[in-house]
Amino acid sequence: MQVIEAVRWSPDGGGVRVIDQTKLPEQFEELDLRTLEEVCEAILGLVVRGAPAIGIAGAMGLVVSLQPHAHLPLGEFRAKLAEHAARLRETRPTAVNLSWAIDRMVQRVSEPGGPPQSSKYSAPPETLSSSLRTPSQILAELRQEASAILAEDRAMCRRIGEHGLPLIPANSHILTHCNAGALATGGIGTALAPIYMAAEAGRNVEVFADETRPLFQGSRLTAWELSRVGIPVTVLADSVAASLMRAGRVDLVIVGADRIAANGDVANKIGTYAVAVAARYHGIPFYVAAPSSTFDPTLASGDEIEIEQRARSEIANGFGRTIAPDSARVANPAFDITPAELITAIISDTGVHRAPYDFSGVGDGQQCISAAKIVAAKKSNRSVCASSEVPIPAPNSE
Repeated sequence: MQVIEAVRWSPDGGGVRVIDQTKLPEQFEELDLRTLEEVCEAILGLVVRGAPAIGIAGAMGLVVSLQPHAHLPLGEFRAKLAEHAARLRETRPTAVNLSWAIDRMVQRVSEPGGPPQSSKYSAPPETLSSSLRTPSQILAELRQEASAILAEDRAMCRRIGEHGLPLIPANSHILTHCNAGALATGGIGTALAPIYMAAEAGRNVEVFADETRPLFQGSRLTAWELSRVGIPVTVLADSVAASLMRAGRVDLVIVGADRIAANGDVANKIGTYAVAVAARYHGIPFYVAAPSSTFDPTLASGDEIEIEQRARSEIANGFGRTIAPDSARVANPAFDITPAELITAIISDTGVHRAPYDFSGVGDGQQCISAAKIVAAKKSNRSVCASSEVPIPAPNSE
């Protein structure tokens, strides 16, 4: 089964090649991102989206954005590295994979005496740091690390699929929300990985894809990528899901995650919480599939997860025309929080996790998240690039 590649190096190595997901399904177009602004705008504008894919694009984008500055003195180059890392880290605050990937890249080339490095690196920190005496050497290390992040994500997607496969009986009807497939990752996806593997195993599965308003990632992206490999898919208005469950037509639900707190609360695309509530009411298993890089041990619960607020126009100006009066207020959070008690199990690359959740040691040291950095990022009210953020309006507010 040939699954699409959403993020990879440009053939000349000088850019990040991504599928412009804003054009799907009408038009298939790939873009080469070569500057910091292009990478930030692509992430913020959902040209590339999905927590793992955002992390990969951010890591690769850090490399290509620094290439024009390789001529700078070492101190100035390191300052430019810190500046670019900060801007990339803040473009999508809810997706932990982005800050995780950027922190990992920075730590890879940190100076002697800097923050501790992850045990997964192939050389001890002092060996790496002492050898990085020129911007070109730093760029080479960063490129190697970004490539490793991509390769690891591909492998993690396969492991998620393998762990989730036993949960999918033959002839299952599976509901999913948003897009957590190949378009959202570096591999075969997270929520769609067990589905792809079930199809490969001949289990005759069929998918119900919520359209996922307001940006229609389910109808535009999930339905597109499943259709191109021959997996039967039916697109639903978001409000139809509960009725299908009541009619006995849904056997299980699998969704992805953008961040998972220590207690098992999950941040995912807006509307996920409603699906989880309906699934619990109807006694239908509700699974979350996500790589270990999505677990955020610095957050006790979902109440601490920063929720990205997006532009009014996404709600009020859909379908190419104004669909809400100018006098109406708009609330447009990109994500919601699904409480752990509504989740049957979390499928990760390390296995299937069930309540009470204990994520200590998950990822075998792969996470290089600095708690201080995450707290600092959460205190930033606005992204440098995120000019479209708007607050949820309070009652009687404008």
